[in-house]
Amino acid sequence: MAWLAYDQRVQLEVMLMLPRAAIGDAAEVAKWLDAARRMARLQHPQLAPVLDLGAYEAWPYVVCERPDGAVTLAEWMAARPSTEPCDVAQWCADALEGLAYVHEAGMSHGDIGLHSLMLDKSGHVQVWGQGLIHGCAAVDGDPADAQQRQHQRADAERDVLAMGLVMHGVLAHAPALGEPDLPAAMGRLERDILRLPWDLPQPVPEALRAIVNRATDRHPQRRYLNARSLLRALQGWRQVHGAQEQGGALALLVDRLPQLGHLPARPGLAQRVKQLAGMEQQPLEQIVDLVLQDPALSFELLRVVNSAQFGAHQDGSVGTVRRAMQLIGVQGVRRAASALRAWPGPLRGGQVQRLERALQRACLAGHAAELLTPAGIEPEGCLLAAQLQHLGRLLVLYHFPDDAVQMQGLMSPAPGPGAEAAVVPGMTESAAAMAVLGVDLRGLATAVVRHWGLDAGMQAMICPLPRDKVVYSPKTVEGWIGLIASCANELVDTSMMPTTIRAQAQARVTSRYAKTLGYSAEDLASVLLDARTRLAAHLAVSADRP
Repeated sequence: MAWLAYDQRVQLEVMLMLPRAAIGDAAEVAKWLDAARRMARLQHPQLAPVLDLGAYEAWPYVVCERPDGAVTLAEWMAARPSTEPCDVAQWCADALEGLAYVHEAGMSHGDIGLHSLMLDKSGHVQVWGQGLIHGCAAVDGDPADAQQRQHQRADAERDVLAMGLVMHGVLAHAPALGEPDLPAAMGRLERDILRLPWDLPQPVPEALRAIVNRATDRHPQRRYLNARSLLRALQGWRQVHGAQEQGGALALLVDRLPQLGHLPARPGLAQRVKQLAGMEQQPLEQIVDLVLQDPALSFELLRVVNSAQFGAHQDGSVGTVRRAMQLIGVQGVRRAASALRAWPGPLRGGQVQRLERALQRACLAGHAAELLTPAGIEPEGCLLAAQLQHLGRLLVLYHFPDDAVQMQGLMSPAPGPGAEAAVVPGMTESAAAMAVLGVDLRGLATAVVRHWGLDAGMQAMICPLPRDKVVYSPKTVEGWIGLIASCANELVDTSMMPTTIRAQAQARVTSRYAKTLGYSAEDLASVLLDARTRLAAHLAVSADRP
């Protein structure tokens, strides 16, 4: 129970929180107070300081100051018909910063709700009333005890779930599942599906909707792992969505790019660069082919040559390695290679393997696009476009490997609730990215290539064609390159599907592109086989080099 009170001793308006029922056992009251004292020692800007705590007869209580003009979110909602989604995201991010600090100290709040989130005059939220719920506030006994740690994790997960229900309720301006009592709503999630409705007081952007729906998913394994995970998703969405913030999606990477680069060099790059140094008199095609074996080096050349230093003198973006090398020469290639982080950068274990598989998949798509290119179009441009359509995924795997694991979990099918329930399909990659990062992979890649200096035509070229729409013949060269790259990537995707559905998926790709490219199912199968042969040859050569 949350009360507004007045402390006559210090002449202050305060917030008073008590349990819902009196505690009959004096020993139990002592445990409550001990948990509250431990929590009161935590200090964080998003945690309201505890002024007093104690027990009156059988009623433990916690007292916090009510700053001038501050209101609880319950009071805010009662006085207004709706709230801007950007404000909701900021408020919940504030609260999650405080909760993450609490959880990382081995404790949990235990009573997150509209009544325990206080909004001040500056528009920031503080969590208050922490430590009152005995059994949820801190780990009792030996902190090394596995059962106690499991207890604390479960309590922390309930805090995060409660924050998801708070977001849902404030955006919908109605209690989740019609339950004003959050513990009751949590209990109903085991059997009821909760999704943000579409008829809301304020339109909710798709990415924010995905974040909220994931936070309140009925399947615990699909929710956010902890407060930090949900906080990162909200911060990512706010960075992308906020028109006042410069850089958009690139802000997700700006702190890491100077130290880590965009992608690490593939193994053996140093040896290849030495080889380049002695190839000044060799045919350009041979040098270009060597560079194209490493997507990281190819992308770095595009970045360098399209930067302000070179790009200001061009009529349009440079979209091939051949043209880039004509502008900066072999020594420029050496400098670009030196700027790359050595493989595998900061990644370890399974993170390295996931990035390696993704790079090979991008290279396979590039070779397929090269083989699909009709006369009159530069095959190398199609190869690079097909690889660049993987840029968003590669950036996430390299810079946010833990988030990439979460995305993969959301994309995997999950068992339904019950022994005989049907399997629940996984999310699409785009939906999973929005739920974890607050931005889709296409938006992330577009922001990065815009930062490189690539023009609007190149930016459109590296965006895959929507798979739910009809394919039409393009009117520009860039449009054709983007179409070929999309076909190559869809073809590669089908090759990774289970054999039971692979033939049907390949038939859909053939049907989608038959009118524009004129390839039969047999032609596409041959292209895929030849692309795999080329990739295997390049990987074998790289493996032989020291």
